[in-house]
Amino acid sequence: MEIMRRESDYHPPRALSHWLIGRPLMTADAPHQTIGKMIGLAVFASDALSSTAYATQEILGVLAAAGTIAFGYVFPISLAIVALLAVVTISYQQTIHAYPGGGGAYIVARDNLGELPAQTAGAALLTDYILTVAVSVSSGVAQIISAYPNLFPYRVEIAVGAVLLIMLINLRGVKESGAMFAIPTYFFVIMMFATVGFGLFRYLTGSLGKVVDPPELTVIQTVGAITPFLILHAFSNGTTALTGVEAISNGITAFKEPRSRNAGITLIWMSVILGSLFLAISYLTGRIGGVFSEQETIISQLARTVFDGRGLLYMATIWATTVILIMAANTAFADFPRLGALHAGDGFLPRQLTWRGSRLVYSNGIITLSIIASALIVIFKASVTRLIPLYAIGVFLSFTLSQAGMARRWWKIGHLKEGQEIVEPGSVLRYENNWQFKMFVNGFGSLCTAIVMVVFAVTKFREGAWIVLILTPLLVTIFFSIHRHYHNLARSLSLEDFCGLPARQTRHRVIMPVSGVHQGTLEALRYARLLSDDVTAVHVSIDARETEKVQKKWITWGEGTRLVILDSPFRLFVEPLLKYLEDIIDHRQPNETITVVVPEFIPSKPWHNALHMRTAEVLRAELLAKAGVVVTDVPYHVTDGKKKE
Repeated sequence: MEIMRRESDYHPPRALSHWLIGRPLMTADAPHQTIGKMIGLAVFASDALSSTAYATQEILGVLAAAGTIAFGYVFPISLAIVALLAVVTISYQQTIHAYPGGGGAYIVARDNLGELPAQTAGAALLTDYILTVAVSVSSGVAQIISAYPNLFPYRVEIAVGAVLLIMLINLRGVKESGAMFAIPTYFFVIMMFATVGFGLFRYLTGSLGKVVDPPELTVIQTVGAITPFLILHAFSNGTTALTGVEAISNGITAFKEPRSRNAGITLIWMSVILGSLFLAISYLTGRIGGVFSEQETIISQLARTVFDGRGLLYMATIWATTVILIMAANTAFADFPRLGALHAGDGFLPRQLTWRGSRLVYSNGIITLSIIASALIVIFKASVTRLIPLYAIGVFLSFTLSQAGMARRWWKIGHLKEGQEIVEPGSVLRYENNWQFKMFVNGFGSLCTAIVMVVFAVTKFREGAWIVLILTPLLVTIFFSIHRHYHNLARSLSLEDFCGLPARQTRHRVIMPVSGVHQGTLEALRYARLLSDDVTAVHVSIDARETEKVQKKWITWGEGTRLVILDSPFRLFVEPLLKYLEDIIDHRQPNETITVVVPEFIPSKPWHNALHMRTAEVLRAELLAKAGVVVTDVPYHVTDGKKKE
């Protein structure tokens, strides 16, 4: 047998889509589309960094129930959250180096805890990424509406438009989207460090002062005293600052070589910036007497106190915060398609999600994320208050499973002998001397994030967290149903234990539906007669006069081919024909193949299709579902009533 291989010289022509997302890239360009640490920070850290805009406020919102005296706990709680951030960062730093192929919690859980925990982690993360887009964009739009109240009736349209804009930018590729988002990300970082840096300088020099005309304190629920549960609730609310920390471990493959090293350094940069800003904002909030309010954010109170009013620097800080909140959605756009592709590659999501588009990104995943997130924005009317209770549970579930999986991995490594090696789907296990300490760090981190997840689920249950608690198991069930389908299909198509096809068919019967007799019909008839001498034309009679015309023409042009006329008293066309075919299939002889030849004429212009009934398409769609039938379409191209040569 001769096998030949040649390279296609086809080059995609220019199209409108190229103006929107750029010219198609060759597969060989993939290594050049990776990103460095600076761009990587902008792509994968925007979600985590944006949380500094509201994490402190979330803590204050809970403590306000016990009065302003409880605000003194903000900084100690923030210190505890930063300590948890350090534990999670160390854990994911280990994950990045252990699993250089990316995948984060999903891959770690799959290799160490089993398929069910892996799909649970994946479902939780995919849900969280969808909510990240909806919450971040809605939050950014809320900032815009605060400045321009007249836009309030159009908040949903603005939010959906923002999602579509981010989608288009990401369809252009990781490298280009990263470059576009780098400037606003670093502008936010510079403005926030300028704000807290100048604020700390003024505090140390005694010139900072308190918030001028503080907004009215908003108290959602009043409690009698400061209780451990209240502190725990405030802690869990503040841990929204950790959302997005896992993003880099999921997107390692987007980094330049050495991938693990670059991704690990970027993770440390992100955690240091996040922790520093979060602690500084929490500390200064206590010093200026900031309060929780629905009318004015903590960032706004801090900026106007530090900069003595609503001048240029204040506006720059607010706009930088607004932009980063909307851009936080980009982290989800970077990770959701990659995680979806991993699930799809393992057979737990539709295979279409593994397809890389013309710009070497997972286009189907990006578009899917945009559609679902936009639907959530429309359903919840772009309300951050209604969306936020659904947020963060999923990411802490993935934190817990990821760190538990890493602890299990260190335990397996500790039971290996020197020089022994085990190759797993996502990594290679080799003995390490300090495995006990690493297992303790990951185990302790898993326990901490599990506690946060449970507290978050309990305290936010009535506000909407129950939706996520139901949605995650439902998604896992769907994943396994998809996997079962692919598994059964692969088993049905497998060549293992296959003894070959049966003996060659000795009989071939051809059925050709005929609605009228014209040049297209005769061309299909000529093809049918090439297949077999046993050809039967079938005409479904709905109109007696039309049937009579068909009969007369067939006698002249049918070349002696058998014509069966099916009378249809209920004026149906497809159903009587299908019933006729069923009778033939039920009574066919052994080793007999039945081919249905469907004539179809193709108009010269696409819009002409709307002027015809397209019966051939309907018929073909129905016949393809019939077992034991081969369907062949014979197109007949016409131009202005003449055959196209």
